[in-house]
Amino acid sequence: MAELTVYLSGEIHTDWREQIENGAKAAGLDIAFTAPVTIHENSDDCGAVILGEEDKPFWRDHKGAKINAIRTRTLIGKADVAVVRFGDKYKQWNAAFDAGIAYALGKSLIVLHDASLTHPLKEVDGAALAVAETPDQIVQILRYVLTGDLPR
Repeated sequence: MAELTVYLSGEIHTDWREQIENGAKAAGLDIAFTAPVTIHENSDDCGAVILGEEDKPFWRDHKGAKINAIRTRTLIGKADVAVVRFGDKYKQWNAAFDAGIAYALGKSLIVLHDASLTHPLKEVDGAALAVAETPDQIVQILRYVLTGDLPR
């Protein structure tokens, strides 16, 4: 069993998750990473495929959102730390939702976003224990949490 479980949530259009996972592995950190479903179509279609199609888009999305929420709550509940990434291209409602779940469950929350999003995310940042701008900073935080070592 890993020493730390980290849930990586948010933006799905860049390789930030892989950067964190590879950085943690290169640093020799004993971390298990979990995440939401990052295949957009699977996330959107899960309710209709599993429970049956709906006539109205609202109810189709509602089913999918509920099933995705089961996954999100379960994995964040099992995590020690939640890292939530906000990208700059799309409205990140799912990321905000996940940050709220992590906060409500008393999980250590780290927010990751570019400096340009500091003002619009000030309330989310206020709930976080750390706010980082790069995946490498996340790796350094996780290394410090596990080992107490600072970057050289």
